Amino acid sequence: MNQKDNRVPSYPQRGHRLPPALSLKKTSSSPIFLFLLWFITMSLVACGGGQSNVVNKPPIQNPPSKANAKDSNLTFIGVSLLQADELGRPIWKVNAKQAKYTKDKQIGEAENPYGELYQDGKVVYQIQAQQADIEQDGKQLFLKGKIVATDPRNGVVLQGNELEWRPKEDLLIVRNNINGNHKQLQAVAREARVKTREQRVDFSGGVIAQSVDPVMQMRTEHLIWKIKEEKLIGDRPMQINRYKNNQVSDRGRGDSAEVNLKTKIATVKKNAQIELLDPPVQVASNEMTWNLNTEIINANAPVQVFHREENVRVTANRGEMKIQEKTVYLAGDVYAVGERRQSLKSNNLTWYLDKKLVEGQGNVVYRQIDPPLAFKGQQATGNIQAETIEVKGGNSSDKVVTEIIPKELRNQ
Repeated sequence: MNQKDNRVPSYPQRGHRLPPALSLKKTSSSPIFLFLLWFITMSLVACGGGQSNVVNKPPIQNPPSKANAKDSNLTFIGVSLLQADELGRPIWKVNAKQAKYTKDKQIGEAENPYGELYQDGKVVYQIQAQQADIEQDGKQLFLKGKIVATDPRNGVVLQGNELEWRPKEDLLIVRNNINGNHKQLQAVAREARVKTREQRVDFSGGVIAQSVDPVMQMRTEHLIWKIKEEKLIGDRPMQINRYKNNQVSDRGRGDSAEVNLKTKIATVKKNAQIELLDPPVQVASNEMTWNLNTEIINANAPVQVFHREENVRVTANRGEMKIQEKTVYLAGDVYAVGERRQSLKSNNLTWYLDKKLVEGQGNVVYRQIDPPLAFKGQQATGNIQAETIEVKGGNSSDKVVTEIIPKELRNQ
């Protein structure tokens, strides 16, 4: 027998078939089909092509018994999986140094898998892992293990223990201990659902997201990240913590919220509250905008401002607070009340928090309980907490009206 007879053939031996996960259905594009079939076949038989660490002959094994025939598996070197759509465009491609073929999973226990996910023939995510189980059924791709998925278009990196790719739904799901990283945002959650065409990520389940600029943290159960628009949208109750010098400086919460990372404006809606540490003030309204760059809070709906230390509460139809200047501007049916039930009504009010000073303008009415007095005029200036309010007329013709409440009417 000559030496040529001892060489391992470069094609599958008779009686050997490719596993179902590695075979391709023949389509009308026969040249593409033949090339892919040749590529996968050559990958599978590469172990007989002269590699020093691979046995040239297939191992001799006893035939499996009927009891364990279903549990038998094969190990392949240099596996490539490619799935195409009806137009012949790839929808996923996965390579692995080594993979074990099983009947139920088709391909499982792949070592160092690396692949690409395609949408409209273009790469939308790159995936890799040290080791993972791979399942495919022609319509969906599943990976289980420590998975890393990267969007080369925007730099979003998602890490988790399970990945599912549904190309017909334009949906990538990464679940089980999600960690997302981007130059603008870091987030953890139980699951992330990615709409690749929209470049939108939905985080759900114990979401904690930390933005880089502005430095703030968001906690909620569902957070939508529109990457191209640079927006974060929470349609569930959300808590927002603003940080300065690595410490919480302000807090906000509401039943829903939207943060524009480009303009650095947060819009808080439905039972919205913003709580400041310096000054110690709480602002509440049904809807507010919080400019994190200029540090200005605006409420165009009925608003309430509460000073925790002075125990003074002011309500109005709308208001604005300049945090750095520690000044509040209120307009429309303004009503301020102190802890001893002293009150001040006016059309407009300016509240200088540092000076503990208020200035009311228009239809001013000041009342106090002890002694029981009431003043009416057009202007008022003073300290509500200290009950030192001066009421004036608008001009020389306006008069200040003073009311003294009789003792028998005080408790009515």
